[in-house]
Amino acid sequence: MPTLFEPIQIGDIALANRIVMAPLTRNRAVAGNCPGPLTVEYYRQRASAGLIIAEASPISPMAQGYLDTPGIWSAEQVAAWRAVTDAVHAEGGKIVLQLWHVGRISHVSLLPDGAAPVSATARTAEASTFTRDGFVPVSAPRALRDDELPGLVEDYRQAARNAIAAGFDGVEIHAANTYLLEQFLRDSVNDRSGPYGGSIENRARLLFEVVDAIVGEIGAGRTGIRLSPLTTFTAPLDSNPQALYGYVVDKLAGYGLAFLHIIEGETGGTRTPAASFDYAAARRAFKGPWLVNNGYDKALAEQVIANGGADLVTFGRGFIANPDLVRRLREGAPWNELRADKLYGGGAEGYTDYPTLP
Repeated sequence: MPTLFEPIQIGDIALANRIVMAPLTRNRAVAGNCPGPLTVEYYRQRASAGLIIAEASPISPMAQGYLDTPGIWSAEQVAAWRAVTDAVHAEGGKIVLQLWHVGRISHVSLLPDGAAPVSATARTAEASTFTRDGFVPVSAPRALRDDELPGLVEDYRQAARNAIAAGFDGVEIHAANTYLLEQFLRDSVNDRSGPYGGSIENRARLLFEVVDAIVGEIGAGRTGIRLSPLTTFTAPLDSNPQALYGYVVDKLAGYGLAFLHIIEGETGGTRTPAASFDYAAARRAFKGPWLVNNGYDKALAEQVIANGGADLVTFGRGFIANPDLVRRLREGAPWNELRADKLYGGGAEGYTDYPTLP
């Protein structure tokens, strides 16, 4: 039986173990929405993970939804991310970048010239976002026109190209947590008519145009994707999650992607919400490397790897508070306590100052 600590090949990426650092928004970008020296150190400290999925990074100025999140659209950002990837690689680690468009989960103060956020819909989300004034309600969006979507797809393509130029080993398409791509996927949000609304196939059209563009640019072996069938972070569930995400996973199976990263249950919450989804059936359909996330501890992670329920396990809060989480898992050592008040924004405190084992 495989274990957490055995190497694995995912697409074109060879990993030393099956322990993955989840993408984690920390709101510590510096001028130009660039990762700074603290971010270099933060990821370097955690390079013992088999794979780091770096924090969600906006693909364009219009993709930003939270203050001080590092982007991947400018030459300056590419150069700043190169310092991060070089540091991780120098420690023997592997790192991919999560490509992000928040859609309607944004605020006019964060967008160019005070523009309205864009989405599949013109309906405002019941959600808040993080701005210079703290947490505030999101702004009303406008619905993207069909003729704007090729430009959006090109933004994703360029972001993937930029990520490789910045030294990343690959990318993860963020199609989870009710951000833009999931706003198109779900009938609870997508109220469009025409080729991008109505049927499951139409609602999934934009996602697969993005997948096609990125795979065509950097190759399937460097491309992963994240899905969250049951999260209600900023939007209600689809009326039929099993049919929608079953269709998506079935179609993704034909690409030969590096991995599929699935959030089990409610993002950051219960693993067993009232709604249900057959994760095992989705795993059988996909066949490629399968990453699972949400509330895993050592025992649960070892169990799911041993019984074949997943190929890799991603840890979020565990990696925030424990730079040496891989060692702690291997040795059964206790974990540092997370400082929740230091998650978003600030400096080194609660970011790069967590202690490691002696």
